[in-house]
Amino acid sequence: MASSITSKPFLGATKPNSSLSSDLQRLSFASLHISIKPRTLKKLRKFSYFIFYFNWVSVFFLKIFELLKPDKMYCLTEIEAAGSTFGNYFRVTTFGESHGGGVGCIVDGCPPRIPLSEADLQVDLDRRRPGQSRITTPRKETDTCRLYSGVSEGVTTGTPIHVFVPNTDQRGHDYKEMSIAYRPSHADATYDMKYGVRAVQGGGRSSARETIGRVASGAIAKKILKHFSGTEVLAYVSQVHQVVLPDGSVYHDTVTLDQIESNIVRCPHPEYAEKMIAAIDAVRTRGDSIGGVVTCIVRNAPRGLGSPVFDKLEAELAKAVMSLPATKGFEFGSGFAGTFLTGSEHNDEFFTDEHGTIRTRTNRSGGIQVVIFSVTLSLSVCLPSTSYLESSVGYGYVLDKGVCNF
Repeated sequence: MASSITSKPFLGATKPNSSLSSDLQRLSFASLHISIKPRTLKKLRKFSYFIFYFNWVSVFFLKIFELLKPDKMYCLTEIEAAGSTFGNYFRVTTFGESHGGGVGCIVDGCPPRIPLSEADLQVDLDRRRPGQSRITTPRKETDTCRLYSGVSEGVTTGTPIHVFVPNTDQRGHDYKEMSIAYRPSHADATYDMKYGVRAVQGGGRSSARETIGRVASGAIAKKILKHFSGTEVLAYVSQVHQVVLPDGSVYHDTVTLDQIESNIVRCPHPEYAEKMIAAIDAVRTRGDSIGGVVTCIVRNAPRGLGSPVFDKLEAELAKAVMSLPATKGFEFGSGFAGTFLTGSEHNDEFFTDEHGTIRTRTNRSGGIQVVIFSVTLSLSVCLPSTSYLESSVGYGYVLDKGVCNF
């Protein structure tokens, strides 16, 4: 058995071996080329076992190898997956681009006989809809959803649910200069480097409009959780720039959606909500932007969810949350602030309440010790200042193979 391994750069266009098909030669991606001429399938398996200790993805290679004819030369090229699907039993695939025909999602794994209608999804889509107030994006969209499959006579059928939201305010002319420019802190440059092509209008899949599919699928998930376990999920803004809600100012066991929705910044504390709005207004007048923190709470979560090591619930949630556009930080409970506490200060002490249930006196762990322990989870996500600016400071214009920054 003869073999060779050739690594390729992580970024930038790479030209595959000329003996490959014309389709593969047109691809541009980060890759690892493995060429194999096996004499027997047994030797092929031995080679794959060696690779296993070198790279975890060899399991994938072995499955492919067993399908190959051993009397020919093959060059296998690892192609990065699209990465648009999340979940195991409840699987969500989002699709569409910011200035394309529309966006949406396909949800697979929803149980049958769950009451569901377009109106149920529209409630959450309206909360996300742009152009609601002076502190949101000026884009005007109705974000009216359509259910094309998976629902019959007002209940789910157990088959994949297809949700589609058409784009009605595509303004491709607004991005005319982007064909020769890389916007700072956007995916323009990295998409070009990795794929050799990018969606000039609005950033394509890297746009925040991709989250419509998440909102729609999340609305479906909320219906399932409420139906089977009575679980409630809420989120609110806890920080905008230097305006930070003090610890204990929002009681997670009693805060309501009405309190959160009572103002345009969606902070349940009226005094701090006004301060946050004022901070946003002040920076908008300068054509600039600021970031903040969103805190999410989960009430009445089933105990015991999650598994040790790689399948910890914290790890699963971190992957989901950190895949949101522009997120740069994630924490459970006290999170990074826990580093300022001693062990005795940070520990969540156990006790038995009047109902005989084991609980903790504090919730600095955010409700999770490997698996869910507390019935109330608390997590936060950091979103730095938005990269879109009304001013044109920092644009990089592409000149031939280089970039000229202004």
